[in-house]
Amino acid sequence: MSIDPSTAARVAKLARIKVEDDALPALAAEFNTILGFIEQLNEVDVEGVEPMTSVTPQRLKRRVDEVTDGSQQKAVLKNAPDAREGFFAVPKVME
Repeated sequence: MSIDPSTAARVAKLARIKVEDDALPALAAEFNTILGFIEQLNEVDVEGVEPMTSVTPQRLKRRVDEVTDGSQQKAVLKNAPDAREGFFAVPKVME
């Protein structure tokens, strides 16, 4: 797949990025370089390779999922500019 300057202009417009007309050929060339790298990656044989989340095998630290600081509804609502019936009150946004 090859990107020409008109396609690069369309991509820039879709991304809402202002690109001057004289910079479009360089942008198209950069896109083509990126696509060439992706095509090169597609040629790599990954049969039998497990997906990784990191380059070093690590287990995430785990902790017990328990509530340790609950039942503070009054203290939390004390900071609210407007609280009613145990909840934050907010202005109506939609009609």
